[in-house]
Amino acid sequence: MRNDNIVDAIGNTPLVELSSFSPRSGVRIFAKLESQNPTGSVKDRIARAMVRAAEKDGILSHEKTIIEPTSGNTGISLAMVTRRLGYRFTAVMPENVGIERTQLLKAYGADIVYSPGAGGTNQAIEVAKKLAETSDQYVMLYQYGNAANPGAHYETTGPEIINELPSISHFVAGLGTGGTLMGTGRRLKEHKDTIKIIAAVPEPDDRIQGLRSLEEGFVPPILDLNLLDARMMITGEDSFRMTDKLLRDEGVFAGVSSGAVLAAALKTAQKLEEANIVCLFADGGWKYLSTGLWERDYDELQESVEGKLWW
Repeated sequence: MRNDNIVDAIGNTPLVELSSFSPRSGVRIFAKLESQNPTGSVKDRIARAMVRAAEKDGILSHEKTIIEPTSGNTGISLAMVTRRLGYRFTAVMPENVGIERTQLLKAYGADIVYSPGAGGTNQAIEVAKKLAETSDQYVMLYQYGNAANPGAHYETTGPEIINELPSISHFVAGLGTGGTLMGTGRRLKEHKDTIKIIAAVPEPDDRIQGLRSLEEGFVPPILDLNLLDARMMITGEDSFRMTDKLLRDEGVFAGVSSGAVLAAALKTAQKLEEANIVCLFADGGWKYLSTGLWERDYDELQESVEGKLWW
């Protein structure tokens, strides 16, 4: 597909069947590969939508600087979009994020402010808010409360899935800002109200980069829990196992939150006789190479995964 520029190339990502993960013939599992977006993540969709909305609302000019709290992917996406459109951008993120994220942000010309790593993205949000209050030169798009976030998925991700797999029965995605689940979920339920919307979330006191536990006390304003049919808690270790298994068995090089999403999908699939389950894999594995995930012993990994009751 030809596009006039890189921003217009966002979206229309592939849907790929993961046949080796099907527990029985009537249950099929598919992956929406958001790593195929220009910066390698689903956040390209919302970065474009939020910047365009700010332009339309008249709150953004080339004299101002966009500032945004992020765990990495939204910041990278905003860095790309703002550089292409001629805006300045500052990312606020925890100091303990992977080195690849810092490298990409700097490559795109973004400024970075680090928040204490122990405070996670919740503290990054507070730091960004305080900085935004110090000067009217800052414009904070605030992905956690910006209607353009779920709007991007309502307008693009949902219709793409419906076009590719009209018979979808379940949609599984990680819970971060809530935008992917809310926007895609609303559009899918308009298509067929029996479609189940399932959120993959970390176990309390566990961390899976890019995902959020509501038990930490912060509920994103755009999140409507009534739209969710289920929340499935996944351990960080299970997320790592399934991410590794994805690459080894299906050749899908995905980020660690994708492993959590797949684990939640498999728990769901185990209870069903017939289903078409779509998993949204938010990003690729490139930003996680420094974790050493894919260097782990495969025999131990295989034994550990197959010992799970839901497998």
